[in-house]
Amino acid sequence: MADMTDSGSPAPEPSPKPPKGFGRMARREMRFAYTMLAPTFAIVLAVVLLPLIANFWISFKPVQLSDLRPPQLNINERLRGDLENPGDEAEIEFRLRNTSQKASIYNAGFVDIIPEGLQVSGLDERCTLEGRQLSCTLGDLPEKFRDRIRMQVIADTAYLTSPVELRDSEPQTSGRADNILTNFDFTLENFARIFSSPDFWKVLRVTFYYTVFGTASALVLGLFAAQLLNQSFKGRSVLRGLFLFPYVAPVIAVAFTWIILLDPYSGTLNALLVRSGMIVAPIDFFGQRDVDISIFGLTFQFPVALTTVIAFEAWRYFPLSFLFILARMQALSTDVYEAAEIDGATPLQQFWYISLPQLVGILAVLFLLRFIWTFNKFDDIFLLTGGAAGTRTLTVDVYEQAFAVSNLGAGAAVAVVVFAVLLFFSLVFFKFSPQDDG
Repeated sequence: MADMTDSGSPAPEPSPKPPKGFGRMARREMRFAYTMLAPTFAIVLAVVLLPLIANFWISFKPVQLSDLRPPQLNINERLRGDLENPGDEAEIEFRLRNTSQKASIYNAGFVDIIPEGLQVSGLDERCTLEGRQLSCTLGDLPEKFRDRIRMQVIADTAYLTSPVELRDSEPQTSGRADNILTNFDFTLENFARIFSSPDFWKVLRVTFYYTVFGTASALVLGLFAAQLLNQSFKGRSVLRGLFLFPYVAPVIAVAFTWIILLDPYSGTLNALLVRSGMIVAPIDFFGQRDVDISIFGLTFQFPVALTTVIAFEAWRYFPLSFLFILARMQALSTDVYEAAEIDGATPLQQFWYISLPQLVGILAVLFLLRFIWTFNKFDDIFLLTGGAAGTRTLTVDVYEQAFAVSNLGAGAAVAVVVFAVLLFFSLVFFKFSPQDDG
């Protein structure tokens, strides 16, 4: 009999509890979904993880640029002597060379075909002849190996009637060589080399200086531009489009423009500063490392080239911050601002106490993205200064170690340091970053 309430009506039955876990159909659908997404996951993992793993792998190996080409047995075959009449003798010479300067070739040898009409009269002890096939066993060839194999041949009428070039039959080489990229010999030599270098710590300081000030400057300019263009006025859409120009323009074009404008001899900015009397002599903005400045009796060195590169970084990438901040500001409610105006709040107070707290979340995300991108930035600095005049960052150092010095292992080790720094920064940021209250 059903339970009754005090009023005499039957008590409502309790709602059934949801089953624990997933049902059979849900599990089948989930497995089917994972199966369909498996190729996408595999492609993403291959694109992202394989280069990262390869970089870590190379960083623990003393790999030079020349090591990318595996050791090979190089053979140059030539016929020495004139064969004009039947019975004339000549000499076939094989010049052998190990192309590697550091690695050996094991169980090396080669096979070649002797042209018809040439009778071999003398063989090297390392070679055998079966019919027209010449086989030579060379054994283990050390690094920088060079040698010659010579054998006498006699020409007959058949060869003189239709002579055959030796180059028409290239010798087929054989042998085995260790590949430094694929073996399992690892070392900490690359990391010891870069950490023991005083230049590395200078480059690291320059990288942080460039990244922090470049990121902060881009955010401040983007915030200012968003505040300016958040107001409604005639021609606002045109200005918004113009503000995007630095970001969408090709980097090679804008970098070349800045170099021309700031040139110490023919640049527009130097000409204006000199003629206005603000400076006595032109300034090499991209070539001068430091300049001494005295303020209140204190003298300190001002990094000219690095500051100019940071200014370029802020100018080129503030539109990204501008777009995100403007989108967030337009989503804010206007009721709060109207109430603040009624209470007599100034525009600065409205920005500080109303706008800024609601923009903290998007500013934090932008700072993280811009910090990572600026820390990894290579093309801007390389195009403007090439890393000279105190503007060498870690990414430029990766290029110079790997290609200018031809030390791929050291370049990969510096890239691992870049990855470790950014990973640590990201973890700290996610732990302590402010949340958007909007």
